[in-house]
Amino acid sequence: MYQYEKPDNLVDFLEGSVSKYPDNPMLGTKNSSGEYEWITYREFGRRVDNLRAGLAQLGVKQGDTVGLIANNRTEWAVCAFATFGLGARWVPMYEAELTQIWKYIISDSGIKVLFVSKPDIYEKVKGFPGEIKALERMILVEGSGEETLTGLEDLGSRNPVPSIKPGPQDVASLIYTSGTTGDPKGVLLTHGNLTSNSLAGQKFYPEFNQHDRAVSILPWAHSYAQTAELYTFVYLGASLGFMESVQTLAEDMKKIRPTFLIAVPRVFNKIYDGVNARMNQEGGLKKKLFDMAVRSAKRRRELAEKGKSELLTNIQYAIGDRLVFSKIREGFGGRLRGVMTASAAMNPEISRFFFDVGIPIYDCYGMTETSPAITMNCPSAYKIGSVGRAIPGIRVVIDKSVVEDGAQDGEIIAYGPNVMKGYHNKPEATAEVMTPDGGIRTGDRGRVDEDGFLFITGRIKEQYKLENGKFVFPASLEEDIRLIPWVENAMIYGENKPFNVCLIVPDFLVLAKYAKEHNLPSDSKSLSENPAIQDMIRGEVISSLTGKYGGYEIPKKFIFLHENFTVENGTLTQTMKLKRRVVIDRFKDMIEKLYA
Repeated sequence: MYQYEKPDNLVDFLEGSVSKYPDNPMLGTKNSSGEYEWITYREFGRRVDNLRAGLAQLGVKQGDTVGLIANNRTEWAVCAFATFGLGARWVPMYEAELTQIWKYIISDSGIKVLFVSKPDIYEKVKGFPGEIKALERMILVEGSGEETLTGLEDLGSRNPVPSIKPGPQDVASLIYTSGTTGDPKGVLLTHGNLTSNSLAGQKFYPEFNQHDRAVSILPWAHSYAQTAELYTFVYLGASLGFMESVQTLAEDMKKIRPTFLIAVPRVFNKIYDGVNARMNQEGGLKKKLFDMAVRSAKRRRELAEKGKSELLTNIQYAIGDRLVFSKIREGFGGRLRGVMTASAAMNPEISRFFFDVGIPIYDCYGMTETSPAITMNCPSAYKIGSVGRAIPGIRVVIDKSVVEDGAQDGEIIAYGPNVMKGYHNKPEATAEVMTPDGGIRTGDRGRVDEDGFLFITGRIKEQYKLENGKFVFPASLEEDIRLIPWVENAMIYGENKPFNVCLIVPDFLVLAKYAKEHNLPSDSKSLSENPAIQDMIRGEVISSLTGKYGGYEIPKKFIFLHENFTVENGTLTQTMKLKRRVVIDRFKDMIEKLYA
């Protein structure tokens, strides 16, 4: 049994900040005129009190389950903290989800009251109460009236009830992993799991305080954004502004002016590609200045690593920083001190670029089952290419018994107060990942260096052998292929085959400019089937991988697709992980033809 640091429940996380920082802005939402309006901690606390009492009037009590289908918004957090204050369990779901997945989660978790964000989603689920025994009420978040969130808050304001302070072992949330195979699994995370993980992570970032601000980009239905962003910023008394959409993110950054971001590598891969593509397109003096800035920053960094400095390099860097890098920083609002990324490996080249720009990116690692953080890089201790050191209270063990003889890495096992209680209604699945001494098998391969930094080397389940017996780790290859400006997505396949093949989704936005310059049709089907474009991408893939990977790993044949891998078509999980088996099944005939 772990000794949990206080506060050890999410109710105290919020109520402490409402008491200490009542007038601080908490959550910001863009209004119809395009400006941000902020709710204070005092006003947010009042809404939580009212909704908690409203839920109590509906009969929600300790141990019951409350669910929500919604994207990030103020009401998401109000509903969550109102639920916690009754000692009930919280089950968030994505708006962009299949109806049968909602139904499975609602039924499996035993949701008693369900909040639904919008009328169009309500229409899809309105028959659920007649089909799911436990589901008693559905409340619409938008609108007004008796069966709406506003109506429930009004009811609660007339019948106040005090908050319950759950114990650290009480379940706070069931977070359903989207899973690349089979039904989603409900991860039982306790109040102690989530609060201990947030507090441990904050020890790596002691400079964080109530004046910090972030743009909320990632979905709170996933543990990464829930813990690292929502719960951590609430505890600090800091503020979060919601991006309106991916398309408006650049504009929203300038208005919110974040000091820190919780993000995934894909965001910065796209920015990096965009900056380089724009510089190449503009050419001339701008391109020369950009190249000088990048070269001088790289030289300055390499000299600094040896404890050296050069006057000319410093002068060139100062000019490049003022004329080039400062413009990139302004695009993020001009106050950004750093970024935390997780969920996939950050490309070291791109990390170094942003460090040089003055926006350090700190790669971290974890999983839903560990609340989620296991290791973090941070300002005081980082190694580019690693995912950092174990955060306070967490122990990492590398199990070499499950990999081939002679390997320097093994499966990562994590121990700590952040490890889940188990999978809901799935004792066998729980037993598969939990060790007898309380650790959790992550399914990831890794190694720990002499300084305690963890390096991810692959996925135990995703690695495979070619016909010649050589191991392939497809994710690493795919990440490098996606860095090619012409490529939007990629998947490597070759299990028990003589060679690897690659399924490519071209970047049709980038190629549209190419098509215009060469008088080619610009629709996705024409672009993906154009032999000249296929040859160009094929050549880029092979040249980018040659020298970095063994010849046996480099794909020999390619399939070019005109539809991207997405959540909507079932080829990606909600956390943007590839459902390999789905992709292989869908394109099985095309793949087999490559080996004929």
